Parts: sequence; C-alpha cells; structure tokens
Amino acid sequence: MSESTLSKDAIVIERIFDAPIDVIWQLWTQPEHFQNWYGPQGFTVPVAQMDLRVGGKRLVCMASPDGSRKMWSTGQYTEIVPNERLVYTDSIADENGNIVLPSAYGMGDDYPTTTEVTVIFEDLNGRTKMVMTHAGLPANDQGASGGWAQSFAKLSDYIETIHNGKK
Repeated sequence: MSESTLSKDAIVIERIFDAPIDVIWQLWTQPEHFQNWYGPQGFTVPVAQMDLRVGGKRLVCMASPDGSRKMWSTGQYTEIVPNERLVYTDSIADENGNIVLPSAYGMGDDYPTTTEVTVIFEDLNGRTKMVMTHAGLPANDQGASGGWAQSFAKLSDYIETIHNGKK
C-alpha cells in the first residue's frame, strides 16, 4: 500500500511495510541502515551521522549515481518516541553541517531554508504502518515527493534483503 499527497506546504506519504515496528524504527535511526535505503534510485548515502537524542544533530550526504554531485543536509531531532514518532528539522547544508541557502544547490528562491520531517509508526500485528510528513516544502515540489517515493521503494527492497539474511 502506498499513498502520497502533495499539499500546499507538505508531502504526506503513507506506507505499510512487511516488517515489525522495531525494525522500521532501526532503519530510520541507525546510520548503517539509513544509508542503504535513503535517496532516489541510483543515489547513495556516503555519510549519515545521527545523534539520536532530542537536540541531537544529523548530517546526511546524498550522492548522485555517478558520484559527481553531493548534496548535504543537516538538522536537529526535536521529538523522539521510540517505535512511535520521530521528528527532525531538515536544512540544506555544506559538508561541515553549516546551513546554506537553497540556491547553493540550484533551487529557487521559494525553497525554504528549513523544513520538518515527522514520521509516525504504527504496529499492525507484525507489519508497520508509517506516515511520513515533510512539512514546509513549496507546493510544486514534485522532486521531493518523487524522491521520497523512490526512497520508500528502496526501503521495501532493503527490508527484503534483511529478511533473506543478506544484511
């Protein structure tokens, strides 16, 4: 099941994953797992630093398929309820975690400096319902919506590799 909506200021994607809630939580909060699924198809995540505590920082680097372009983001965890809710800010950054203007990555003036990601997890008898809301994005940001959808397809694939004992 997949549902995605693009509203005036948020992308909301709902997915059900065939894995227990604690596994999905780990895939979101442990860098070694996050690096295996985050980003659009073909993109890699060479850096994922996560200080998982309220006020803790995160720094993520997403690299294009050929490795020629690296896009950094940083943020701060604002709410953490294990296996239930994860909230963090998300800002475009440089490799040192300094927030930079979106124009540094070729984005328009309407792109916000800081957005917020909220992920809610619900146990469905061994499966997990996840609702991700990325708030503060421009209404026409189809790129972010498509990127998240591709990330969650990669997440589903990664879950299969874990269940098959490959990771």
